[in-house]
Amino acid sequence: MAVRNAGRPGVFAIRDVSTLVTETHEAGHELKRAVSASQLTAMGVGAIIGTGIFVVIGQGAVMAGPGVILSFVLAAIACVFSALSYAELASSIPVSGSAYTYAYATLGELVAWIIGWDLILEYGVSVAAVAVGWGGNLNAFFDAAFGFKLPHAISASPSDGGVFNLPAVFIVLAITFVLVLGVRESARTNMVMVVVKLVILTFFIVIAMFNFSTANFHPFLPHGASAVTSAAAIIFFAFIGFDAVSTGSEEARQPERDLPLAIIGSLAICTLFYILTSIGAIGISPASKLTGDAPLADALHYGAGITWAAGIVAFGALVAITSVVLVIMYGQTRIFFAMCRDGLLPTRFATVHPRYGTPARLTIGLGALIVILAAFVPLGQIVELTNIGTLFAFILVNIGVIILRRTRPDMPRPYRVPWSPVLPILGVLFALYLMRYLPWLTWVRFGIWLLIGFVIYWLYGFRHSRLRNPAAEPLPAAPPADTAEGRGSDG
Repeated sequence: MAVRNAGRPGVFAIRDVSTLVTETHEAGHELKRAVSASQLTAMGVGAIIGTGIFVVIGQGAVMAGPGVILSFVLAAIACVFSALSYAELASSIPVSGSAYTYAYATLGELVAWIIGWDLILEYGVSVAAVAVGWGGNLNAFFDAAFGFKLPHAISASPSDGGVFNLPAVFIVLAITFVLVLGVRESARTNMVMVVVKLVILTFFIVIAMFNFSTANFHPFLPHGASAVTSAAAIIFFAFIGFDAVSTGSEEARQPERDLPLAIIGSLAICTLFYILTSIGAIGISPASKLTGDAPLADALHYGAGITWAAGIVAFGALVAITSVVLVIMYGQTRIFFAMCRDGLLPTRFATVHPRYGTPARLTIGLGALIVILAAFVPLGQIVELTNIGTLFAFILVNIGVIILRRTRPDMPRPYRVPWSPVLPILGVLFALYLMRYLPWLTWVRFGIWLLIGFVIYWLYGFRHSRLRNPAAEPLPAAPPADTAEGRGSDG
């Protein structure tokens, strides 16, 4: 493997961009390019529209009143700068790993390890939390549609009075199976779910427009303008997910063109739906009553008195959360895959299945760990590990754009962030601003997880890094494939 040290020795050694791309063609470690621009965009929409719009809108409305509409706009603006930077790096470095890979090419191995290790935690915890939420919505749907619920013993964690959370285990195992089958199958499954939830949201918006009351918008800022900003710090997390698109860089058919379209397109689509949905929710229910775990369904049920429509929206929430599990878990496996292929984690996990063209062994292993979290840990404890890692990744990606513009000015850039470095700097500032609102316990947990990561890096990653010592641990050969199975899963 040809690897060039860019002149910064030790832990700050940098991966050469050209070798990052050529290495993906090594036998047995090349992911299949089978995902179109529309499927990548659907992945972004699938990751973004989920628990955010179906749950977080209620929290934001209670904080800012009708002004939550402006909170959505402010949160979208905070994301767009980072989205532009992701688009430039994804088109220039079309390799799995997202922010981890971009940091490796710009800021050095240690920084790449830090963000990669953190994203493993953030994505894994997110999947477990969303899976637990999926189980709760499944029970709510059963109750609304059929008048029964699953027994508490098999639908709650031990600390919540149950034995284990069977619905959460089921959805994680099902998504793991889909991801193992192949990225094309995963993308198709996600596309169907995205279409369903967009139809459901459109249905909600239309129903809301026919039962609209302008009286609910007065006063528009009951808690003052500062409440809009505070709510935006919460609403921001409803937009997180567009970065998952960049984890599919290596499987995009035309990454130079498709990735920028998908990243920016998915953020634009979701912003439009979020604003229209928030206007509709306030239009049929006072903001102070949008509480609970299903604010949109509650708005239809208790605000407009349309029970049958509330049941349909509850079903939409179930589908929406399913697609979030799929896309976020997909992103986690690709980041872990890239770290294993670089030797920072055991390279035996970086083997691609000869038939499915996916890192099957890695996917199954991560799925098993997430199942344990989802089955036995209560939702409240899981969600306490918030998205500080994602904001940290946003900062590094924006800085990476600035650094690469200086160190590699001649590097091909199919997409370029306009007005650089002004927009990337704004992306950094917005991320830092929102990080101020995270509770101190989040910072403590963040520090503990990073400390564990440092220990693993010094004991294993530093010595086995393929950048520093390519012969330390060669990539394992791909398992032999017979004629029938070696063609890949082309659908």
